[in-house]
Amino acid sequence: MILIRLFVEFFKVGLFTFGGGYAMIPLVQHEIVEKYHWLNMKQFTDIVAIAEMTPGPIAVNTATFVGYKIAKFWGAVFGTLGVVLPSFLVIWIIASVFLTFQNNPIVQAAFKGLRPAVLGMIIIALLSVSKIAVTGYKSIIIVLAVVLGVVVLKIHPIIAFIVSGVAGILFFR
Repeated sequence: MILIRLFVEFFKVGLFTFGGGYAMIPLVQHEIVEKYHWLNMKQFTDIVAIAEMTPGPIAVNTATFVGYKIAKFWGAVFGTLGVVLPSFLVIWIIASVFLTFQNNPIVQAAFKGLRPAVLGMIIIALLSVSKIAVTGYKSIIIVLAVVLGVVVLKIHPIIAFIVSGVAGILFFR
């Protein structure tokens, strides 16, 4: 039964999340941490961090890691299929009709309304994860260093993750 529930919950997340993986984090957190209590917030935040660092889309990685944590191999399979299937179906449908309707004023207006909603979901994810990720001044130093390094100095995000991991070992051990 838990496999079906995992599939259904990640299917809903995949179906109702616009704007990519970061926008889905608050929805997954709500379902997995708050509604079903399958993971606590620290476990969830760790999974999101791992999902961000591993190759592939964060939504798929998060579904795979959460599924595995909850129900091992088959949990990973059902979580991943659940989050991927809606996107596949929606893209398939949109691709078959989008060229016909892309210049339609109603479609354009809908996209103008969805863009700020996506940003709002990403901000919610930021606020949610920051409650656990930022635990004191050392964490704030790492956050600011990553932002400065990636935005201003243009270092590669992978380098930022590696340096942050080393900083974590030095700061928090």
